[in-house]
Amino acid sequence: QVQLVESGGGLVQPGGSLRLSCTASGGIFSSYDMGWYRQAPGKQREWVITITSGGIIRYRNSVKGRFTISRDNAKNTMYLQMNTLKPEDTAVYYCNAQITRSATMSYWGQGTQVTVSS
Repeated sequence: QVQLVESGGGLVQPGGSLRLSCTASGGIFSSYDMGWYRQAPGKQREWVITITSGGIIRYRNSVKGRFTISRDNAKNTMYLQMNTLKPEDTAVYYCNAQITRSATMSYWGQGTQVTVSS
């Protein structure tokens, strides 16, 4: 069983930056594909960005050039650097860990609130 804990959310003005962290325990962190999802009020949760166990990065177009994902396998931690934040980035951000063996196992953190407002 994998436990994920996010941190780093908060209130920031438009154009500002935040860095989110997700620390994992209970599994072999380096084996998991890690990602961030977000859910804005009244909307469905949406995928934002992923870094695979092999270091391949995929992201949704709306965050291209603004969000950067990285991982430190020695610290069992993934990071999301968010720059040039916009009000539409406001959401609860969730960390996700996923691995496929005989079946796909997916784990979620509790979420951290990011609010972009002046």
